[in-house]
Amino acid sequence: MTHNRPKPDDRSDNVEKLQDMVQNTIENIEEAQESMEFSNEQERQRIQAKNERREESIAAMREEIKDEASDRENGYQ
Repeated sequence: MTHNRPKPDDRSDNVEKLQDMVQNTIENIEEAQESMEFSNEQERQRIQAKNERREESIAAMREEIKDEASDRENGYQ
């Protein structure tokens, strides 16, 4: 019988992972903006709505980056 133990919480690279996620999301927004040029009105509205959700996600990720950086500075590794 094996015991499944949870992996230890490794937050050492969370800031970097979040920064990569922000950058990728920004690139997705830019690509979507470019595709709007070739889209019909319905598609443009859908893309705009999705980009608004992406902007909200970026704001949340940036807050999480601040929290993680603060935790790191305060000794959590």
